[in-house]
Amino acid sequence: MAQNRLLERRTTTGEVEARAKGSSIYVEGYASVFESRSGNLGGFVEKVKNTAFNKTVKEADVRALWNHDPQYVLGRSGAGTLDMSVDANGLYYRALLPDTSYARDLANLLERRDVRESSFTFFKVQDEWDLTEEGYPQRSLVEVGLIDVAPVTFPAYESATSGVARRAALDGLAKRCGIDGCNIESTLDTDEAIKRAIQRLIEPDGSNDGEPRKNTHVDSEDATTTQRNSNVLSRDEARKLLAQAELDDFENFTF
Repeated sequence: MAQNRLLERRTTTGEVEARAKGSSIYVEGYASVFESRSGNLGGFVEKVKNTAFNKTVKEADVRALWNHDPQYVLGRSGAGTLDMSVDANGLYYRALLPDTSYARDLANLLERRDVRESSFTFFKVQDEWDLTEEGYPQRSLVEVGLIDVAPVTFPAYESATSGVARRAALDGLAKRCGIDGCNIESTLDTDEAIKRAIQRLIEPDGSNDGEPRKNTHVDSEDATTTQRNSNVLSRDEARKLLAQAELDDFENFTF
């Protein structure tokens, strides 16, 4: 199923460690921390809700990989060598390291603290959009499907994967605006286009007099249902609104 979805990747600064139990060595840490706002993901910020992993940790056959590389398998939930749990802080994982040269190398690097961050790969099942107190677009991951968790050498993957993150996230937002098969990069090319789309979804009748409502969620729906909802823009209105946005690039935006 994941092969037909856009995969995204996020990192956390929560530390990962190697711990010994008898003759076994485990790698463990937080792959995700709840309610922690991300940096710029290409025109929006993001946080993970505490509901995001409840279903997937019970159902998905998740791998633990070093640096997300499938050649360096550290554990697998379906094989009982990777355990995951959700607590008040986030998604915790614990993998029993195999007796391989690369796993021993990783354990050594973890003990030296040369490797100390974690990351996870996922596809979106449900998200919500709202505006931050500063009026900036914010995406909340309500439910995801996990692909892998990973100790990583470089945690700053967002800069390398922001294009994928942007396309995956904005594709859903565009559909909720009634735009099927649109060119995401040209139609949703500015931070203000995204803000206006969210604002019109929240206040379609213009009753907010141009001021976005703060902290109001837009629930995830499929495009067909959304287009029939009277509180959502028509396709023509959405196209016109998003295409007319001509504002500064996101990198000039501060909060």
